[in-house]
Amino acid sequence: MRLDEPSWWYATEGSQVASRLLSPLGSLYGWAVERRFRTAAPYRAKLPVICIGNFTVGGTGKTPLSRFVLETFAARGVVSACLTRGYGGSLSGPVWVDRARHAAREAGDEPLLIAKDARVMISRDRAAGLAAIERDGGVDAVVMDDGLQNPSVEKDLTIALVDARRGFGNGHVFPAGPLRARLEFQLGRVDCIVVIGEDPPEGPSPVFEHLKKRFPGPVLRGAVMPRGETEWIAGARILAYAGIANPGRFFRLLESFGPVALQSRAFPDHHAFTEKDAASLLAEAEATGAQLATTEKDLARLAGTTRTLDKLRERSRTLPIEVTFDERDLVRLHSLIDGALKVGARG
Repeated sequence: MRLDEPSWWYATEGSQVASRLLSPLGSLYGWAVERRFRTAAPYRAKLPVICIGNFTVGGTGKTPLSRFVLETFAARGVVSACLTRGYGGSLSGPVWVDRARHAAREAGDEPLLIAKDARVMISRDRAAGLAAIERDGGVDAVVMDDGLQNPSVEKDLTIALVDARRGFGNGHVFPAGPLRARLEFQLGRVDCIVVIGEDPPEGPSPVFEHLKKRFPGPVLRGAVMPRGETEWIAGARILAYAGIANPGRFFRLLESFGPVALQSRAFPDHHAFTEKDAASLLAEAEATGAQLATTEKDLARLAGTTRTLDKLRERSRTLPIEVTFDERDLVRLHSLIDGALKVGARG
């Protein structure tokens, strides 16, 4: 099921009628999520499981944070793997991602991206995927990507991300709003919240202060920063395109590095680019003398496709990103990860 978000989820005005009309469906959807947790018999793994998720439909930075945790493990000599459902791909798993063999249409763009630096297990049945990781051996810890609303696996640490600008939108449950279940219910299932991204134009993010008062656990601030060189952006003409849940964040990041002109083209989340899309972008870049720029996820979806899409991939540059924390919050996050490793080491 596609979950492309309507703009009125985050609109300050004009969304009340649609929200009211859809609120009965939202109540039913939220009830179904909660019922799954009440009736579930979650799998208890012998390995520590750290879950990265979000309260809302759409992107908040789960993939960069999952990569951050995986890199943290690697720096400590902890062998870890990522467990994901492989959204957007055809593989149901359990199967290890092989970048030499799998394309995005099979594995999904996020698993391919994460698999650049870590082992990735795709499994629509998360419990079966976790059991497969244990059977294959050689892994000390598991990072479960986008698993907050999945009750099939016990987690030792659950971290939820919230976008500093968008927050919880209109505060209603899907499809009346972006929440995946009632907020109070979801808050009770997480150990830590990371408010991520830049503040809204009007000032410091009210979401951060609101959560600090409402949530008893740690609420951290994370920033999305470029990873690698950015000199190619300043003074250049840029034609940026993105098929992710929150393309505006990517476009604003590019804008912050001072291009002389920036044109942006937004596509639906996990968009499967067509020959027509590629030809149009290539023609526009040629006509305006612009450098094509896109996200790492979008570039992953272009690999192993048609000649025109391969040409678009070759002519596009990416702006890799990473999550960063100030020293105080980094220490707190590392402490939570250490605690999960100790509690989750069941032998």
